[in-house]
Amino acid sequence: MFTLPAIYPITDRRLSGLSHLETVERLVAGGATLIQLREKTNDARAFYEAVSAAIAYARPRGVKILVNDRVDVALAAGADGVHLGQDDLPPAAARQILGNDAIIGFSTHSVAQAIEAEHFPVDYIAIGPVFTTTTKENPDPVVGLDGVRDVRAQITKPLVAIGGITSATMNDVFVAGADSVALISELYPSPDAVTQRFRDLLNGVLPGFGDATHRG
Repeated sequence: MFTLPAIYPITDRRLSGLSHLETVERLVAGGATLIQLREKTNDARAFYEAVSAAIAYARPRGVKILVNDRVDVALAAGADGVHLGQDDLPPAAARQILGNDAIIGFSTHSVAQAIEAEHFPVDYIAIGPVFTTTTKENPDPVVGLDGVRDVRAQITKPLVAIGGITSATMNDVFVAGADSVALISELYPSPDAVTQRFRDLLNGVLPGFGDATHRG
């Protein structure tokens, strides 16, 4: 059974000033159980090496590593799964390549896309951006808390909310129906603060959340 953590961290070398491995080490120390490695600039070989190093550190500690976009890198490195966007390999093709045990997540940016994704062979659906975000060069239109509520009402798969979520808005997103919040910029105030920042955010989750086993 797939376990979706309440807080789902995503690496970003540009924001953190850290390598993927250094980020994973700090996030694991803070209590992360599932981490997505996101890379938009490195070539495939460099990203593969970074993913392999992260997995070698995380797996003995019971932490799962997902790869953003790159099914080939996820397969070659032996990652626990992949997170796909609208323009990436279709989920059915990724499932065929990675197998039934892989975790596959899928990004959506509207209620219609989320409803369509409900029928895909994915373990969770992401909706966003919930708020204005600076981690994408050309972000999709903001869906807001109402968008999270609307999607939650239409789907049964685990729901991850992403995009501009902060410590001040995190619990509002949970109340709107998200099972998990994906965080990027909120995690990286400084390289030395990542572990404590993640721990503080995890401790601030609504009572009754924390790690929960969801459908999927």
